[in-house]
Amino acid sequence: MADKKKKGDSNNPFDFFGDDTFGDFDDMRRAIDEMMRRMMGSGFGELKSGEPLVFGVNMRVGPDGKPVIQKFGNVRPTMKGPMVSDKREPLVDVIEREGDITVIVELPGVSKSQINLKTTDRTLTISAPGEESDFYKEVKLPATVDSKSAKASYKNGVLEVCLQKREKSKPKAESIPIA
Repeated sequence: MADKKKKGDSNNPFDFFGDDTFGDFDDMRRAIDEMMRRMMGSGFGELKSGEPLVFGVNMRVGPDGKPVIQKFGNVRPTMKGPMVSDKREPLVDVIEREGDITVIVELPGVSKSQINLKTTDRTLTISAPGEESDFYKEVKLPATVDSKSAKASYKNGVLEVCLQKREKSKPKAESIPIA
């Protein structure tokens, strides 16, 4: 009979509770390790002198309780391996509440006058030329919003955009006359 795994039996930093409490996080760590190994082994195409190489991962728990992984930076996967883009994808958090959606975007090195925002009822597009790199991100919104309700503020490199959800139209019951 196999012994049950005890706390701290492995070298895994997520294994301090024992058992498989952080199994999903362990899978994510392995996936990130593999992605970094592939990136480092295949090169990044042609790098220009002084060009920043930015790649990061944001992990959080989604509303369904499952981990959500978001990549950001200017490294893009291609069929030939990772390539450096001239546009940097900023770190973005989307917070959905009952009546609104708030999008928080990190835009370091950008002044307020450089930020361009466009919205449709299901997307928010952010673009901004920065001192070190240009930022671009199209955010798919989790619900339909009223584009005219958008309010934005920018302070210390953090952009916050609040959009009111559009009320779902309720189907109307129509009488149908019988001929």
